[in-house]
Amino acid sequence: MSTDVSSAQEGRVPEHAGRAGSGRGDGPAAPGYADRAEREPKYYRIKKKLLEMTEARAPGASMPPERLLAVEFRTSRTTVRKALQELVGEGRLDRIQGKGTFVARPKVCRTLDLTSYTEDMEAQGLRPASQVLDIGYVSADAELAGLLGVATGERVLRVERLRLAGGEPMAIEATHLPDGRFPGLRRNLAKYTSLYTALAEQYGVRLAEADETIETSLATPREAGLLGTDVGLPMLLLSRHSRDAEGRPVEWVRSVYRGSRYKFMATLTRPAR
Repeated sequence: MSTDVSSAQEGRVPEHAGRAGSGRGDGPAAPGYADRAEREPKYYRIKKKLLEMTEARAPGASMPPERLLAVEFRTSRTTVRKALQELVGEGRLDRIQGKGTFVARPKVCRTLDLTSYTEDMEAQGLRPASQVLDIGYVSADAELAGLLGVATGERVLRVERLRLAGGEPMAIEATHLPDGRFPGLRRNLAKYTSLYTALAEQYGVRLAEADETIETSLATPREAGLLGTDVGLPMLLLSRHSRDAEGRPVEWVRSVYRGSRYKFMATLTRPAR
């Protein structure tokens, strides 16, 4: 989730700017590359230099401390810190409290297919794991009842898990399933690492289709603490509504993924005309 900073965002352009080009000074002309470079914020120029440094280092390599970078670039630590913070938010750098700043590992890529988290991670050679944060029953409100095809007030199983890959926190996932359709699921989940496998083997239910939306959000204090990131950093907010081959609702899932560590890939085709 990169952040592009354009010169237009940095304030009003001086009246004398943009007259280069005709050389006659007889009216404003479109600003050239040199004009844009001059108006580029200083922190952004530092950011580009830092990005070049990360590309020359291996993942996990440490970056020089702010103090030394400020001396090298002849700027303030505040300017360096702003550039570093943007690179952390974009997933280019990792900042570990008390240890320093390090070159981030490549982002985990997930294709937009109806697969489980376990399948996604294993396909990339990563070791998936989950920690159950909370499991229990909730009463379906009108919205949740409509999503799961149950009556308002009916009991719904809610499972909240912290998703990890190679020991690294990646996402917080809250799954909702109709208890009446999947009796004993809370107990059966202890036998499986994949919910979808449990549904297939214990209840003969396989997911066939789903609607999924992807939005952005900012990390809350709780999310930041669980995911090992900073409060307010960009997150990816996913909502998935899954159904079986007969079109019956199976689950509704709300997930918060670390925007700095995750990206999605989709293959697009033009519709037939």
